[in-house]
Amino acid sequence: MTHNTPLSPRPLSRLSDVHRRVLTTAQLRTHGVAATEIAEQCRPGGPWQQLLPGVVLLHPGPPTSEERLHGALLFTAREAAPGVPAQPSPDSPHRPVYADAMITGLAALTLHGFSATPPLLSLDHVDVLVPRMRRLRSTSYVRVLRTPALPAPETVTGLPVAPVPRALADAVADLTDAEAVRRLLTEAVRGGHCEPAAVVRELNQAKLLARPHVVDAVDSLVAEGRAIAEDRLYRMVHEYGLPDPVWNVDLRLPGGPHLGGLDAYWPEQAVAVELDTRAPRQEEDALWSEYARKREHLERLGITVVYVTPKKLRNSMEQQAAVVRTALMAAGDRDPAAYVVVLPR
Repeated sequence: MTHNTPLSPRPLSRLSDVHRRVLTTAQLRTHGVAATEIAEQCRPGGPWQQLLPGVVLLHPGPPTSEERLHGALLFTAREAAPGVPAQPSPDSPHRPVYADAMITGLAALTLHGFSATPPLLSLDHVDVLVPRMRRLRSTSYVRVLRTPALPAPETVTGLPVAPVPRALADAVADLTDAEAVRRLLTEAVRGGHCEPAAVVRELNQAKLLARPHVVDAVDSLVAEGRAIAEDRLYRMVHEYGLPDPVWNVDLRLPGGPHLGGLDAYWPEQAVAVELDTRAPRQEEDALWSEYARKREHLERLGITVVYVTPKKLRNSMEQQAAVVRTALMAAGDRDPAAYVVVLPR
């Protein structure tokens, strides 16, 4: 018995379909296929082919998009993981664990269901995110992207995929077309994939906000996100039976200074709601200080300020309505607020 042949070969028939078609040479050896046989099968015109270094496609002809993705992960995943299949289950027979590797960039966005991205087979390369210390080089259609800390992957069609904000940042880093960037960012928000703040945070960390075409797209993104959040705020008030506020107003002291703008205000109860749609760029601390100063000033005047984020409006609208309702009901137990002038914004 050669050193390439395991003592107890595992039959290929026990693997799920795509994992019977794309395997590493190490995996083939665990299934009893010697290195010499692998080389023979992968000869020109043979029944197998080398898809990537150390990764074999077990049929002739071009790979499918699914095979390309699994091949990319097999090539980049930490070495110990691909050879150790996860425990089988009825839904996932012998699915491998792709450790320290995930699909990102345009391929990830396509997997997440974006319509503004190209079909998987038309992509020149598949981006795979790995830890910075991994010693890997991009090769063939696989482009290796390194990061100091991997985000928690999301599982899409059985594959580890970067979350939308990170996948967007990795895709935008490679795009010079301003319209393409704008389409991707707009779809991310309009399609409900993520909030603008999460996208801007990733773009900032990737140092992409110095690019004019990215900044322009981000400005549109933030405006898009605010419009969606405002619409959800209107829906919250009406769907959960809150009294009608005055919308989009500025407050001033009589004959005095401007106190700030508010998205909704209930004058009789002196309760205000403001959407916190800050984009977390470098000046986040300064922006938050401004928010805090305004809130402190208003509350000294007896006005209760409720800050609501777009994410909370999307994911827990009923809970946010309860917070506002509680503030309105508590108004009768507070000292009367100072008189303020309410002006349209």
